[in-house]
Amino acid sequence: MFDNFPLWPVRASAGAGNIDALYIFLVALSAFMCAAIFTMIVVFATMYRQRRGVEAEQIEGSSALEITWSIIPLGIFMVIFLWGAVIYFHERTPPQGASEVYVVGKQWMWKLQHQEGQREINELHVPVGRDVRLIMTSQDVIHSFYVPAFRIKQDVLPGRYTTAWFRATKPGVYHLFCSQYCGTMHSGMIGQVVVMEPAQYQAWLSGGTTGSLAASGESLFQQLGCSTCHRTDTQGRGPNLVGIFGKPVQLEGGRTVIADENYLRQCILSPSTNVPSGFKPIMPVFQGLVGEEQLNALVAYIKSLSPAPSGAAGKPSPAPVGTSSQNPKE
Repeated sequence: MFDNFPLWPVRASAGAGNIDALYIFLVALSAFMCAAIFTMIVVFATMYRQRRGVEAEQIEGSSALEITWSIIPLGIFMVIFLWGAVIYFHERTPPQGASEVYVVGKQWMWKLQHQEGQREINELHVPVGRDVRLIMTSQDVIHSFYVPAFRIKQDVLPGRYTTAWFRATKPGVYHLFCSQYCGTMHSGMIGQVVVMEPAQYQAWLSGGTTGSLAASGESLFQQLGCSTCHRTDTQGRGPNLVGIFGKPVQLEGGRTVIADENYLRQCILSPSTNVPSGFKPIMPVFQGLVGEEQLNALVAYIKSLSPAPSGAAGKPSPAPVGTSSQNPKE
């Protein structure tokens, strides 16, 4: 019923209902407390107003009353905290197998690229009913990716990746804003999310693509000479990248980190920061040599490298890092 309320944005994602419910609860609780407090002020002001010739009486405190008004608010606050925590962890944990879209914010536009290679500016096409994970970074200043209908808002920061996810539930066109002041044309940094039926989305996706994002990353990986050090045998001067994504990596000094998107990004731009154990810091720095979109392609390619299935004896092993296992098209 809230979809038709003028002050209530349309609800078009799987997680929007939980966020709305918590917000309505907070508003209703605040309204109830305001009404209760003002009512008690009027009641007490009337009951205990100054009366000529009547002496004031000492009123002793009530332990039961004090415990009651301490325990009840504590319980309410814990409900709010737990409810919000459940929503937060749900928002921060994208489902396995979600489609990934890389987003680059810059003054003053959104540049997006799908795993399949489709590029968009200030527009994002997604199918209804599919989980979509956004991997976002900024080319210049802090931006914020905000889709009111999906109830998602995530700051987009320069120098690192932030993520958000959603599952659209209604076909349609929905507003996309930058909700962080980012310069003189901030108000013009707007776009739209187009939610399509799966068949329509597949038809849109098949038109105009020049190869997958991972294929572009593979081509760039070869052009930069990365394949000479990152090999699948023991002869490489750099670590084997096949199957590294999402796995723990032990660094020099004994520290262990998870090889996520931010780790891969940092290793490309500033490789001496996190040197894997057993290797020397000889990798050149690519800061300033590759742009954000090229960096996204390299990260997508490394993520696509999978080890051979167990028990696959006699079957071809995965192509060495840097060899053309796909047919990249530029």
